[in-house]
Amino acid sequence: MTIRRAEVRDIPALQELLRQVLYVHHQARPDLFEAEGSKYTETELEELIQDDQRPIFVYEDCEGRVLGHLFTMIQESKAPSVVHKTLFIDDLCVDQETRGQKIGEQLYRFAIDYAKRIGCYALTLNVWNDNLGALRFYQNQGMTPRETCMEKILGED
Repeated sequence: MTIRRAEVRDIPALQELLRQVLYVHHQARPDLFEAEGSKYTETELEELIQDDQRPIFVYEDCEGRVLGHLFTMIQESKAPSVVHKTLFIDDLCVDQETRGQKIGEQLYRFAIDYAKRIGCYALTLNVWNDNLGALRFYQNQGMTPRETCMEKILGED
């Protein structure tokens, strides 16, 4: 097993994992997410793979199969008094067929180590409250809520 920077040859596997993520989101919030599709086109993924400010990593097993991905963004706060570099996890996914094998934990640990290596102050991410499995996973990794975004869906009255 290895975790490495994504390459153009990984795009089909990335697209499959992105489809799985979209479906999980659709199940939780069908009002916001389609059941099928992808967050990125093939061209957009090619560009992202080359972007050093938005590195994508893949978990590859010993047979060369991509079983997970980690989309990240390197961000710097714009607060006037304190500037912090943060690694934002935009997407972490493990193939549904291999969940429960600690691949997600390995990708998360990799993100922590990578963030430290590049001098980040913090690691952040967003998770939907309806995605209870993801909430539990990140809480088990030691993450805590930083802020809460609330909504009122209109037409419910």
